[in-house]
Amino acid sequence: MFSSDPAAAQSLGVSGSKRFPHNRYDLALAPVSRRLVTKDRSPLATSNKPRSLGDILQEFSQHRRLMQEELQKVIIGQDDVIEQIFAAIFTRGHCLLVGVPGLAKTLMVSTLARILDIQFKRIQFTPDLMPSDITGTNVLDEDEHGRRQFRFVEGPIFTNILLADEINRTPPKTQAALLQAMQEREVTVGQTTYQLPEPFFTIATQNPIEQEGTYPLPEAQLDRFMFNIKVDYPSAAEEERILSSTTRGEKPEIRKVLSGKAILNLQKLVGSVAVSEYIIKYVATLVRATRPKSDAAPEFVRELVDWGAGPRAGQFLIHGGKALAAMEGRFSVSIDDIKKVAIPVLRHRVATNFQAQAEGMSTDDVIQRLLKEIPTPEIPKFA
Repeated sequence: MFSSDPAAAQSLGVSGSKRFPHNRYDLALAPVSRRLVTKDRSPLATSNKPRSLGDILQEFSQHRRLMQEELQKVIIGQDDVIEQIFAAIFTRGHCLLVGVPGLAKTLMVSTLARILDIQFKRIQFTPDLMPSDITGTNVLDEDEHGRRQFRFVEGPIFTNILLADEINRTPPKTQAALLQAMQEREVTVGQTTYQLPEPFFTIATQNPIEQEGTYPLPEAQLDRFMFNIKVDYPSAAEEERILSSTTRGEKPEIRKVLSGKAILNLQKLVGSVAVSEYIIKYVATLVRATRPKSDAAPEFVRELVDWGAGPRAGQFLIHGGKALAAMEGRFSVSIDDIKKVAIPVLRHRVATNFQAQAEGMSTDDVIQRLLKEIPTPEIPKFA
């Protein structure tokens, strides 16, 4: 395991202490990203020896495994959930975690913040929460000369990772305080706009079984989330491990893996992963097939769906595919990458109708059927 192998840690540019303060991704990737385009030296090279993009992606893949190992010291199972959260982080995306109480959704996010050397804040959403409790507000100050002036006091949204816990427990007026921050990564209070720190991610949690005292997220806010991640029950073996490890009274030692600067550099690296015209064509066809009024929509979509996904879904499908490819050390996105992120990207962007409910078809069922019926493009093979 990378976390216990000093040689492997040194090869990745990390220390063996509790914190990994300086890894190669902390080097200035922005100036050397131009070298990637011109096929010059690698951005992570620390010597005169040229390094290929493949070497960089392989180190990225190892770092990703290192992050998962640290996270799994606390979180048992939920491999798909963790992979999707990582994919969102490395592509500047936001996540909505949906699951019944007691599945460690909040613990997962807080532990993730512990392995990343960035700022973390948590907001418990309640019915009486106000927008200014999130964004901040102007307060009237009086100096020593008796002159009064307004001073802006930042709210908890000024952070790197924002945990919006039980986001559906606050009214739409307060939910809307996140809209500008999640899209433009800025906050406007009065007549002044303030930039949020980079990187910035919103990870929200939601309980799907409670109805009283909750306010369903509007479609505009749901569309801001890259992934709608369903957190399911653990398997029997995983649940036994959870019961065994959490009742001993022991706290595992968590080490920090990446800094904020390293995350920004990795986001640029993920953006350099290639996407072929065939993948783009497949993504466009898949997204258009979710719209019941589109000519590309199959007959079952016209019968079971009220409205489908917009272009932002296609963007997130490609971003998610790039992240999966990079985390596995691959140069380009494959069809399987797109299919793997299709359900978490589309499940909150496709609305089924009463006919689908009568037939027992959920949104996930419709998407899975689409993935089977939409033909994959035939990529020409070169001798």
